[in-house]
Amino acid sequence: MKKVLFAATVDSHIKQFHLPYLKWFKEHGYEVHVATNGKEVIPYCDVKHQISFERSPLKFNNIKAIGQLKKIIEKEQFEIIHCHTPMGSVVTRLAALKARKNGTRVIYTAHGFHFFKGAPIQNWLIYYPIEKLMARYTDCLITINEEDYEFAKKHLRAKQIELVHGVGVDESKFNFKMTDEEKQELREELGLKKDDFVISYVAELNKNKNHIMIIRAVRKLIEEDGYKNIKVLLVGEGTYRAFLEKEIANSKLDKNVFLLGYRKDVPKILKITNLYVSTSMREGLPVNLIEAMIAGLPMIATDCRGNRDIATQLVKIGDIDELSKEIKSYIKNEKITENYNKEEYKLKNVKKRMEKIYSSGK
Repeated sequence: MKKVLFAATVDSHIKQFHLPYLKWFKEHGYEVHVATNGKEVIPYCDVKHQISFERSPLKFNNIKAIGQLKKIIEKEQFEIIHCHTPMGSVVTRLAALKARKNGTRVIYTAHGFHFFKGAPIQNWLIYYPIEKLMARYTDCLITINEEDYEFAKKHLRAKQIELVHGVGVDESKFNFKMTDEEKQELREELGLKKDDFVISYVAELNKNKNHIMIIRAVRKLIEEDGYKNIKVLLVGEGTYRAFLEKEIANSKLDKNVFLLGYRKDVPKILKITNLYVSTSMREGLPVNLIEAMIAGLPMIATDCRGNRDIATQLVKIGDIDELSKEIKSYIKNEKITENYNKEEYKLKNVKKRMEKIYSSGK
């Protein structure tokens, strides 16, 4: 039986992004293996391997992980190995050096290089040399945004370099209608009034997602322009929750900015949203913006890698005045004209691209 291995540092990466592709391999007669540093049950996975992956390139466990994975690869004789996450991919490609010579095809998806325009110098000093070296041991390097793709073509020597627009968003999640009564019920549940202007942002609560920017922009709009009916829904959990709670309280925005935590009803929340805003400082290719786009929402996003692939209404990172001005402009005119190309980001079309890549080495 043909075998395929998916490798990533943690279980959550596989479960969040790659289940449709594990399923595809199962349907095409492959025995599906997954290697992570985790113990979760992965759907569509026949064999699970726990490997001592560490996210930091300086951890000794990554040396140990190379040996662990090398034994598995030599034993199982995989036809395809598809690796993800920076260190997960480095360890996997090193472990697969001999297997490549024997015909195993090694694919690596870079979900946003750690080095990019404006990245800290230490990122360039650490991650760029690693990626440059490892590209030589990669049969197909997949990038998910234009900036990384153009850089890879010029500076990385992988055998094949492809641009695939993310992992794909299942449009069926957004193909439903909500009645006015259902929308009002959800608004009431979230503490919203009928005439509130709703801004949403779905993202992990961490420094990179830069929620502080939208909080301060809304504070400016309320204090200087009197837009007291603005309500911001921040969906997600993360280590910055306490910091953001304090900022919201100090800014006296308790009735305007709501930390909703993890929600399973994001498509419904987008149905009651007037404007989607992303204030991230860097992205690979943001699923949250793709979902907002497929939901048909107007968007304002910071001008960073990944965001600029999708949104056209861009503001400078950290520029509170510019963001508040753009939000105000939308409230007054209630329109941002966008000409989104949604098709290339939909799961069905991304799957077709990936199926072609998987099959091209046969």
